[in-house]
Amino acid sequence: MNYSLRFHPDIEDELLAIHSWYEGKSVGLGDEFLQIFYSSSESITTSPFRISKIYHEFRRYLLHKFPYALYYLIRNKQVLIIGLFHYARNPRIIRKTLQNRKE
Repeated sequence: MNYSLRFHPDIEDELLAIHSWYEGKSVGLGDEFLQIFYSSSESITTSPFRISKIYHEFRRYLLHKFPYALYYLIRNKQVLIIGLFHYARNPRIIRKTLQNRKE
């Protein structure tokens, strides 16, 4: 059973910034990042519970090839992508951001 997919409104701005940064490093790399982001997001919807909770009810899915992780919640047959953070980001900042976005 597939769950529907929803993104927190701040994800779009984060995606654009990351895409822009990677495109500045190498043309096409930003597009590759977006492709991996969206395919990863979709793959979560097929079995969202296979990823363990990492912080309260939040789950973390690590992107392939790029040092980023998707943080999501499962709510009423829906996967809600709450955050997209670089691995090197301070965990306290991540937790605070996740809590603020959850509300």
